[in-house]
Amino acid sequence: MNIAKLLHDTAARVPGHVAVDFNGQVMTYAEFDQKSDALAWGLKEQGLAPGQVCVLMMPNSLDWVVCYYALAKLGAVVLPVNFLYRTQELQHIFSDSGARAFIGHGDHLDFAGTVLEEMPQIDIRCVAGPAAEGYLPLAEVPQERGPYPLHPAQDDDTWAIIYTSGTTGLPKGAMLTHHNLANNATTIASMRHTDPKVTSLGMLPLFHIYGQTSSLNASVFLGITLRLWEHFDPEETFAAIEEMDDTILIAVPTIYNRLAEMGIKRPPKRSSLHYCICGGASLPVEVIKRFEAAYHTTIYEGYGLTECSPVCVENPYGKATKPGSIGLPIPGFQARVVDEQDNDVPQGQVGELIVQGPGVMKGYLNQPQATEETLRGGWLHTGDMARKDADDYVYIVDRKKEMIIRGGYNVYPREIEEVLYQHPAILEAAVLGQPHPDLGEEVAAMVVLREGAAATPEEIRDFVKQRVAPYKYPRIVRITDELPKTHTGKVLKRSIKLD
Repeated sequence: MNIAKLLHDTAARVPGHVAVDFNGQVMTYAEFDQKSDALAWGLKEQGLAPGQVCVLMMPNSLDWVVCYYALAKLGAVVLPVNFLYRTQELQHIFSDSGARAFIGHGDHLDFAGTVLEEMPQIDIRCVAGPAAEGYLPLAEVPQERGPYPLHPAQDDDTWAIIYTSGTTGLPKGAMLTHHNLANNATTIASMRHTDPKVTSLGMLPLFHIYGQTSSLNASVFLGITLRLWEHFDPEETFAAIEEMDDTILIAVPTIYNRLAEMGIKRPPKRSSLHYCICGGASLPVEVIKRFEAAYHTTIYEGYGLTECSPVCVENPYGKATKPGSIGLPIPGFQARVVDEQDNDVPQGQVGELIVQGPGVMKGYLNQPQATEETLRGGWLHTGDMARKDADDYVYIVDRKKEMIIRGGYNVYPREIEEVLYQHPAILEAAVLGQPHPDLGEEVAAMVVLREGAAATPEEIRDFVKQRVAPYKYPRIVRITDELPKTHTGKVLKRSIKLD
């Protein structure tokens, strides 16, 4: 099934209901369906064909959601990319994906434009917002030709490529199918009791799989309104919770932490929240308690990863939650906790969490070995260490991989280390996460300078800042004489002391 059928069916069912409200600009489901039809015709006119990859690189907006569903209707493959990425990050993604088209925003073309200059094969280039030379304004692309016939996508057809990475190597493109994403959205939406009049508060970035599935696609399936922001604004979110009639909140721990602090200092006059969903990182129990007390609601914590579309485990709606637990496998999924030989460990013991279900990716683009390793035995190996209690609720206790989650954003140490090694004064580098009361984790770097070389922590921090997205560069930089290592020369990150 083509995922765009979610929109097509909802538009037929509730055509006049507001689909998206973005900064006061509203779009009904009928308008959403019509605008994405028109854009699909226009992109086809430009030469984009089914199966070809299109980069979608812009902030949250009405244009973003229309482009997303237009590409689905056409049968193209969407490649959502963080608009904050720099040249070095984009070069690999654009090249590895084999992209044919690019849709961006006029305010965020500096780095993408540099990469596109070297990639003539990406010859369909459109831009929303301010006009830019060499790009066709998105407003001029649509061709009014009536309904667009949905591309007859098969369940196994790739719909989205989302780049992610572990602790080594370059980012890998997780290939997610129409069935992966449509099933995940409909499953999680059906798990919860959601009144048709409710509004989903959406400040998660749509280039991230969590935002696509839990905010956008689930809302489209339900036919509810998505109140969309370009980014999280604490004051605006607080006002919406206090002033709107009926809302739900889909967010990450940093957002809940900040809103909890606001609620303590300035208790809301009323709370419109029916329920809340938290993912992206572990949510501290104390934050849960403070938030629920301030806003008189319940947070259902869940777990997912890009390779799962992303949700695979969640605290079941309507039942007593277990603070600190990510819950139970969602319908259609199974979860096991295993040892190094993939044997189930006894209840209460720690092992690696592996999952199986309809959201699991086809594999990594151009990475057969990594695909085989991650999906060995027919189970997705998450790299996260977990345990189960007597009720089979899952608790994440550590990360086998060394990924840092900063404010809900994934930061991969190896990627930042590669940038640090480009600095002429740096001999060795190790990047790790440090606990942070608001963001969950902060990015830290410990470096060893070359003999006779000089560099200050501030210079090193700025060097990385110029080469990666703003949330990735290390705010904490320490210079040391030597990094702790094993006898084989592997850096012992757990032995690094920053203070």
